[in-house]
Amino acid sequence: MALLASPHSSERTMHDIQTAPFVSSTMRVEPDWMDHNGHLHMAYYHVLLDRAFEEFGIELGLGSLYVKKTNCSLFAAEAHIRYLREVHVNDMVRATVLFLAFDQKRIHTVRQIRHAEDGWLSATSENMTLHVDLLTRKVVPFPTTIEHRLNEILAIHQLVKRPDSLGRSVTLPNSTQHAGFSSEAFANLSDHHPFAKQTS
Repeated sequence: MALLASPHSSERTMHDIQTAPFVSSTMRVEPDWMDHNGHLHMAYYHVLLDRAFEEFGIELGLGSLYVKKTNCSLFAAEAHIRYLREVHVNDMVRATVLFLAFDQKRIHTVRQIRHAEDGWLSATSENMTLHVDLLTRKVVPFPTTIEHRLNEILAIHQLVKRPDSLGRSVTLPNSTQHAGFSSEAFANLSDHHPFAKQTS
């Protein structure tokens, strides 16, 4: 799940339930994260968003202690990120996580990065996350205790208005299809995560 562990994740416990959406610790945009355009490199948006989800995972009961106890963890399966406003070196940001839905093996969330002081929206990411057995490398059901926890937190998050951008696809309306690409070709892409086999 994580690209980098959150430096503040130990401050939270499983028993804490924040008012929805979940709000991360404040994070600083590091100098080494800048690209040649003078703003945050696109890859590090994922770092910030993932750090927030690490913290939210503790609230869900799916943090590092859960991984050590069960040998199960969370794998990213799909992400649709939108870059809406630049952030620059030393900007302070927070990320929110809105819990949208879950089933036996998956969690659906939307995450947003906002400037910590001024509140403007920098980026959004809609994500699908898988529950994976680290020994078999297969997607497996959540334990019953975790399902109860997920239901408890989802009930709170369902009271929050969902962003209008949910389910948005990447497309050029009214554009000419580029030669060599077709909808049939994209339809043949696998729905499965490349590193985790689905179980029945």
